[in-house]
Amino acid sequence: MYAPRTTPWPLVALFTAGYLAPYLLPTTVGRLERGLDLTPTQAGAVGSLLLLSSATAGFLLASRVERTGARTLARLGLVLAAVGYGGAALTTSVPAVVAGAVVGGFGSGTATTVAATRIAAEKDPHRASTLGLLSVSALAGAVYLTVPHLPGHGLTLAAIALTALAVWPLTGRLPGGRAGTAGQAAVEPAEADGSGAGRLPHRRSGMVLAGAMLLWSLAQNALWGVSGRIGVGQAGLSEPTVGVVFAVALGAGLLGVLGAGALGSRLGRALPIGGGTVVIACCIALSASATGLGSFASGEIAWNTFYPVVLSYLIGLAASLDPRGRWAVLVGSASALGTAAGPLTGSVLSAQAGFPVMGAVLAVGLVLVAVPMTGVALHAGGRALLPGAVRRRGGHPAAVVAATTGTPSGVVPEVGAPEQPVVEIPLDGTAVAAQGAYDTAAATRAPGAM
Repeated sequence: MYAPRTTPWPLVALFTAGYLAPYLLPTTVGRLERGLDLTPTQAGAVGSLLLLSSATAGFLLASRVERTGARTLARLGLVLAAVGYGGAALTTSVPAVVAGAVVGGFGSGTATTVAATRIAAEKDPHRASTLGLLSVSALAGAVYLTVPHLPGHGLTLAAIALTALAVWPLTGRLPGGRAGTAGQAAVEPAEADGSGAGRLPHRRSGMVLAGAMLLWSLAQNALWGVSGRIGVGQAGLSEPTVGVVFAVALGAGLLGVLGAGALGSRLGRALPIGGGTVVIACCIALSASATGLGSFASGEIAWNTFYPVVLSYLIGLAASLDPRGRWAVLVGSASALGTAAGPLTGSVLSAQAGFPVMGAVLAVGLVLVAVPMTGVALHAGGRALLPGAVRRRGGHPAAVVAATTGTPSGVVPEVGAPEQPVVEIPLDGTAVAAQGAYDTAAATRAPGAM
């Protein structure tokens, strides 16, 4: 019987609360610079500390969500976000703002960690992550349209704090402790008896994806951190005009997220990730070399349209590497590190070589990074080695599982190999001589096979 899909709204809300801080980073840094009379470098350093704290939470808590309980950690993260960002928004003391940003960043990272872990356990993680990106894009767009009309250095920080408080009531629907992870028992047979507990699957693919995501996010945020300067200084636009371009770009991002949700898994993951990254590279080169409104708006809007599409597939890919969500958290934390280093990288490159050369360097880097990410997507998708091979959850053929769970190597027959002789078993008990040796190892079933 068909079971309708249910929308994991608590996870979507938690995802939104965790991801909102990185989405609002440009306006947060700008407000701190103007409101607290900081230099661009000092304001950028505060933003980098916020993101580094968020990434640290992911690295520290990736394997502790099940043990501690999703509900407990989610509430802890939301409390830290509300207290940290709220405190930073209410004070003008620079040390207090820095401390609040670090505490709030750790809270955002904790919320993101729980959301990523639980989304990875969903039957359709791509759909859940797409809804999360849609939600955070819509909320960030509303903030970008509202904040410029209001005074104060901490409005964006206050918006993040209020979002954390609004999400708090929904955490009651999250599981608490290991009792809530029973649904994952079917995909973790090795841990039923304690064997293999704590081991990360797909270690090589996960490490490659984490490293690639760090560079991918660094390139995105290297441009994002200096986009305002490109629009005003190189394209000759006014600040209000640049703000309108950014608002339209975020609106285009909503369309991109909706498109990713509608597309789903029809094209797999490799083509959207690889092809989408190449398109993003072209958009970055166009935006960085813009000399007028047309080229600047075209580059920024096209870039923000494809960015969330590729990001949603990357989140889904990371989730598919481990049903317990650890790779999703670790890859997300690596992405946060790249996000933190992006603005500084963009500033250095643009100061040394100019915006067009910076865009060209970032574009070439993205094309190179697309290669390993596409390779991981192809590998994680799995390919049937034998005609009719049964695919298990996660995309791995049963033949591959049989060959990787203690079975001697070389036991999976190649396509076209001679068939094994069949031994007749008479019902009357009469012994029948075997017609040939039977390779029992080749008949080894995959764990859980019928």
